[in-house]
Amino acid sequence: MKGKGEMVLKSRMKWVGLLGIVLSTFSLFTHFFLAGFTQDAISEYQSSAAAVTIFSWRPVFERPDFSPASPLFRRLWGPVRRLETLHPYANPRQHYPDPSSQSNGFIFVRIQGGFHEIRNSICDVVVIARLLNATLVIPEIQSTTSSKGISSQFKSFAYLYNEDQFIAALTRDVKIVKTLPRNLKGARRKKEIPHFKPSYLASPYFYRHHVLPVLKKHSVVELAISDGGCLQAILPPDLEEYQRLRCRVAFHALQFRVEVQDLATKILRRLRAPGRPFVAYYPGMTREALAYYGCAELFQDVHNELIQHKRVWMRRRGIVKGKLSMNSEGQRLNGSCPLMPEEVGILLRAHGYSWDTIIYVSGGEVFGGQRTLIPLHAIFENVVDRTSLSTPWELSRLYGREIKVGGNYPRSPPSVLKESKPDTWKSDGPRPRPLPPPPARLKYPHNIEGWWGWVAESDIEPESTVMELRTNAHKLLWEAIDYFISVEADVFIPGFDRDGKGHPNFASLVMGHRLYQSASLKTYRPDRREVATLLSETREQLYHANYTWLRSIRQHLRKSLLDGLIEASTVVKSISFLSHPVPECSCSRQDSEEHASSSRLTRSQAQAGGVGVVHRCPDWMRSESGLRSKDKQTEEDGDEDEPTSESFFGYRSGNRVEGNGEMMSKEAILLNDQEELDGGER
Repeated sequence: MKGKGEMVLKSRMKWVGLLGIVLSTFSLFTHFFLAGFTQDAISEYQSSAAAVTIFSWRPVFERPDFSPASPLFRRLWGPVRRLETLHPYANPRQHYPDPSSQSNGFIFVRIQGGFHEIRNSICDVVVIARLLNATLVIPEIQSTTSSKGISSQFKSFAYLYNEDQFIAALTRDVKIVKTLPRNLKGARRKKEIPHFKPSYLASPYFYRHHVLPVLKKHSVVELAISDGGCLQAILPPDLEEYQRLRCRVAFHALQFRVEVQDLATKILRRLRAPGRPFVAYYPGMTREALAYYGCAELFQDVHNELIQHKRVWMRRRGIVKGKLSMNSEGQRLNGSCPLMPEEVGILLRAHGYSWDTIIYVSGGEVFGGQRTLIPLHAIFENVVDRTSLSTPWELSRLYGREIKVGGNYPRSPPSVLKESKPDTWKSDGPRPRPLPPPPARLKYPHNIEGWWGWVAESDIEPESTVMELRTNAHKLLWEAIDYFISVEADVFIPGFDRDGKGHPNFASLVMGHRLYQSASLKTYRPDRREVATLLSETREQLYHANYTWLRSIRQHLRKSLLDGLIEASTVVKSISFLSHPVPECSCSRQDSEEHASSSRLTRSQAQAGGVGVVHRCPDWMRSESGLRSKDKQTEEDGDEDEPTSESFFGYRSGNRVEGNGEMMSKEAILLNDQEELDGGER
């Protein structure tokens, strides 16, 4: 009986053990099944609480009752009323036939440069293909080829843009194919294809009289573009439809690939999750731009040397014609240097943006690193960028599967070997003898390699490593995300609008896209020379400025909303059409009943805004304009400055420095000055 009980007990233990194994196996399979969805679930979680938990940004706000109906909100974030009737309209307005079935040949394009240069060049080559009645091969972006260490799952153009969308959107404009025919591929490998390197802003005459005959003869030509534009910005009047083709390419056909678009949309939702508008700020502080304009002395230590080395390199290649050493302070006062982040922060605070305003820093890396942005972080609490609004895993998904590249730096310094003295030194000659010269200082690879170590060792900048080339390709994706967010931002302000060749840069393209897509959104275009003068006037008491200075800053920023458009229409547009695509790609939308009585006013407002005489929108676009006319008039009657109870740099939170009490009394009331409303937005 006892043995039988033991057998029953053992059998029960076996069943329990078997059940435990089955449950463990089931749990393991369940874990593996759910693990595939965990990361996607995290990235899709869009609540503000999740943003605080997952991402490094923890928003801090002073006023929970940020009412969009308040006069202060309308003054800082409301639309520019003189541009509210301006709407995008890039459809053909004249006779515009479909591309001919008989093509003159293929145009193969290789593009070098950064994000803004690539975007400009693609728009130009599409227009050239239409002009020459040629079939365009999807352009090859040199910085995104597989030789630069990026993932092999992306082709060159597809690394940044959506190929299928690009081809489909331009079906009625240009014939586009993904690759050359097989016989022409072989000719290209043998370098038998005619090659052209058009100059910056080449004329249509060059393509019609030099490129077209060769294209007809050989059925294919290759264009190498490196300066960010291969066709003149202002085309003759008979080619006005080609300007609208540029707009269709830039603002409709060039869509980022799905992964980039999705992440940019997620970051934008996370920015808007707190329910507040935000300012997008582009510093424009690149090493090339600083070297081109001679702004090295704005920095210290190794950054100054790096800028000077780049300027030496530019002078050797004829990019820079001026002297090597420039007076950076004189360049800054002349408006030739970027506005520093601290100066932009001061402008925004003086204009009325509170310390808890959300500032999104766009445009890739800032030269000088995060320490350059420290003053901006001190002025505004909520300064963010793409890294603080996304996870490393989300960013790594954009890059695809990349080959692991070994580091260039040893993990630990090599051991110092004692110098072995020659045998002759030990035995020959009488003693005492003069000592030999001391050995040279040991140089480890980790001391002289890297992004700056070569400065002290050589006048020639070393060749880029595979990791640096890969990072350059990654920067295109970073700037694509920042471009998308900057275009959608409630307010945009650039620190600089020129690149390292003196051409319009990333900020210029953003401002042109905003002018086309949503012209009434606030886009400040500050005059750097006037800003430098205003800041110099009160440099000693910058953080305790008086009312007159604050009013000057406010008036300047208000006027820059429209005066900047006038300057862009005369200066920037002549070298970059996409930076000011009006009036060719826009129309004025007004109700038919209002048009007769207000056409003269609309024409004068358009000319005052630097957009010229704008084409009248078709009837199907004017259906909603009349519904808001009375509401708009009501808003205009009540749009005046809200009295402020805090100083220029005053804070009311417990962990911030309090403002000046004198400013909080007398001058704070004076800031409610309605005269400012007469010159800025009306």
